[in-house]
Amino acid sequence: MDRTARSRENRPANRSARAFWLSSPGRGEIRELGLPEPEEGEVLVRALYSGVSRGTETLVFRGGVPAGQYGVMRAPFQDGDFPAPVKYGYLSVGVVEEGPRRLVGRTVFCLYPHQTRYVVPAGAVTPVPDAVPAGRAVLAGTVETAVNALWDAAPLVGDRIAVVGGGMVGCSVAALLARFPGVRLQLVDADPARARIAAALGVGFAAPGDALGDCDLVVHASATEAGLTRSLELLAPEGTVVELSWYGDRKVTLPLGEAFHSRRLTVRSSQVGTVSPRRASRSYADRLALALDLLTDPALDALITGESAFEELPDVMPALASGEIPALCHRVRYPDAV
Repeated sequence: MDRTARSRENRPANRSARAFWLSSPGRGEIRELGLPEPEEGEVLVRALYSGVSRGTETLVFRGGVPAGQYGVMRAPFQDGDFPAPVKYGYLSVGVVEEGPRRLVGRTVFCLYPHQTRYVVPAGAVTPVPDAVPAGRAVLAGTVETAVNALWDAAPLVGDRIAVVGGGMVGCSVAALLARFPGVRLQLVDADPARARIAAALGVGFAAPGDALGDCDLVVHASATEAGLTRSLELLAPEGTVVELSWYGDRKVTLPLGEAFHSRRLTVRSSQVGTVSPRRASRSYADRLALALDLLTDPALDALITGESAFEELPDVMPALASGEIPALCHRVRYPDAV
């Protein structure tokens, strides 16, 4: 049986940590907190990097989670409640300092908020493959969303596909679809700057008005009414839109009259909170491990569009929420990162 091991060289001098909290909608702060002694079957993780998933986290930051979705939107290790004060986040990469011997010294991914050190069950961390740099591993949660979306979408060889919305999730989906043989694939976004990221991923790019139609499948991730409407327009008869966007408390209107019924179009939701029923034999752990394996591709570094120190988060989050800092995944660097 594994016993809890302790690395003397890396043992923290005290049981304290710092964490980023949303103190009120639109305002964040860093708080000091104490850490419990890890018990048998738990690990103490020292954070190296975390990632800000701009769409979801800025929605939380501005207080935009609908009251009816408070339970659904809880992150695995969230403290506090919506709208605030709340400690929220789910893209953390660190090194195990104490815990089962098989994990001590390993770089791991955990669905944990932005915090310098934390104690979680050993089963809550997933080892990062040696071929994946720690700084890239912050993308694991988003690539996991893309994996689940493609399990839901079930693309076929030779499909004509568009991904509408070149944000973090849309680009992750496009990056995985670029590996499918024989597909005609475009990333569609209103921001021409996304063309550079599409090129880095090996994917074609088009503005919404120039996108190729007659698609068998459109994956929508722009979180805009216009983007979802355009997704429907791009479909071939009997085509499917897989909807990945999270609209929070916003209402969305769709043109479900016109040719929607005569062309037998489908709009299907996908959400990472449950494993796709089409892969019911897979567990959450299987899905996350697959996402980490897929991150061996250095092209995915294009999804990390900025970096700041952990101490800067109270100023960085408002800038991300307002668009002053444009971002796909914004990486947060901790003092011990190398």
